[in-house]
Amino acid sequence: MPKYIYVYHGGAKPETEAEQQRVMAAWGAWMDGLGSKLADGGAPVGQSKTVTKDGVSDGGGANPISGYSMVEAADHDEAAKMAAGCPILDDGGTVEVAEILPM
Repeated sequence: MPKYIYVYHGGAKPETEAEQQRVMAAWGAWMDGLGSKLADGGAPVGQSKTVTKDGVSDGGGANPISGYSMVEAADHDEAAKMAAGCPILDDGGTVEVAEILPM
């Protein structure tokens, strides 16, 4: 079955412990709902750098990555439908869905 990467962009960071617990519970419930199709739960990421032939810059560009996960799905449309329930969407973020091509 093909694998897809979910690249998370944006989303609000929890400011209180109660908010952090709410967010973690939402992510846990969503990931549990993906069941065996969740290939790698991934992780949030820290500040990014962008490397070009001209050098390195901080900040990750216009829409820096905030985390990732990997799933298995029958096709790109199914993978996108599975991402529709992602908690980051409720916090103002987005999910980019791309197929991981076999080498």
